[in-house]
Amino acid sequence: MGACSEGAAAQLSSAGAGDGVFFPKHVHDNVHGNIYLEPLFLKFIDTEQFQRLRDLKQLGLTHMVYPGAVHSRFEHSLGVYWVAGKAINNLRARQGSELGIEKIDVTTVKLAGLLHDVGHGPFSHMFERDILPRVLHDTKWSHEEMSLKMIDCIVDEHSIDEPEILKKAKEMIVASCEHNTLPKSTKEKCFLYDIVANGRNGIDVDKFDYITRDTRACGLGCSFQFDGLLERMRVMGDEICYRAKDYLTVHKMFTTRADLHRTVYTHAKVKAIELMLTDALVKANDVLHISSSVHDAAEFWKLDDTIVKTIETSTIKELKESRDLILRIRRRDLYQFCNEYAVPKDKLDQFKDVTPQDIICSQIGSGVTLKEEDVAVCNVKIDLTRGMNNPLQAINFFKVWRNYPLLFPDFLQSYMIMNAMRSSPFRMTASATCFQFVSRT
Repeated sequence: MGACSEGAAAQLSSAGAGDGVFFPKHVHDNVHGNIYLEPLFLKFIDTEQFQRLRDLKQLGLTHMVYPGAVHSRFEHSLGVYWVAGKAINNLRARQGSELGIEKIDVTTVKLAGLLHDVGHGPFSHMFERDILPRVLHDTKWSHEEMSLKMIDCIVDEHSIDEPEILKKAKEMIVASCEHNTLPKSTKEKCFLYDIVANGRNGIDVDKFDYITRDTRACGLGCSFQFDGLLERMRVMGDEICYRAKDYLTVHKMFTTRADLHRTVYTHAKVKAIELMLTDALVKANDVLHISSSVHDAAEFWKLDDTIVKTIETSTIKELKESRDLILRIRRRDLYQFCNEYAVPKDKLDQFKDVTPQDIICSQIGSGVTLKEEDVAVCNVKIDLTRGMNNPLQAINFFKVWRNYPLLFPDFLQSYMIMNAMRSSPFRMTASATCFQFVSRT
């Protein structure tokens, strides 16, 4: 469990993660401080399936450029659990009787926060976005759906019997897979599904934790502070709403996220290393059978970032090409970044993804002839979670009048930052030698 105190009695106020209940364990987190863990959650944490998250770096290969970015999905999951507990307990303290928030709701939201990433593959989103499409072809796969399978696996193998809580927790985990949708079984308390993975407007505790954690790990400044949002949010019309005076903080959350994508997650060297490792793992798939484990939770939990060391130390002849690529990464002999092109906002509707074939067909005679396998192209879209739309338009704000909160539907027209969406929401990076893209040679 990391820094852990067993048997110590720790009593928390209702504003924390519990209602004056004594917890047997606590973990000290470098972002949130002491995180207290109740027995039900320990049943999930102390399993090989959940402990696997220690071997999944939260930011994949970003630590090859930002050395401090070595934090794992394990600590992020604990962080989301903790912040989810704060959020639901704050709502319960202020509106519990009005909204009918019960202890089982608190437990369910916290469990969804704890388990929301248990289905992630190695190397963060690279596994789902880059590797699997090349080995599964037309088969669809998502880490959210895999999380549900992993939860079922944990429950079956470790005999955890909480069917009602688990059913709702799983619905909360996939609530953001499609915008503006909620589980079909949800008829009341829809606001509970906005806390961990918010498909309505994108404000959720998952972002609260990873934005704070990622900026800290990468040594970047972060002016986004979520505590005030947790303290002042209210449920109105079965939806979580925010004080009008917090609109700048909400806006800062979206822009900080976009800045992380622009400067960290899609850094040119990070993308080059991702491309190289993707090529290595695709070449190794026939030997290691990576793709055959992604539909079976009993096999999938064995797959983590250590697969690189497995390839690197293997003597199997068929893995030589993969070993050579990993050796190039170790020796910093990376694919070379050549150029990028930011698509103008007014051209986005007519713009299609660029392919290596497009680059090859655009060659100008210079004595060098490139082949498609020499070129890698990354099409990267960076926006504020709502494409060309301003994300604040999907959020309900309220003002307090005579101690009574009133929705303020015209708030954006009066106070919105007009240039919020002026930066280009789409960036395309291309890769190959002399022709301004990225070369694999």
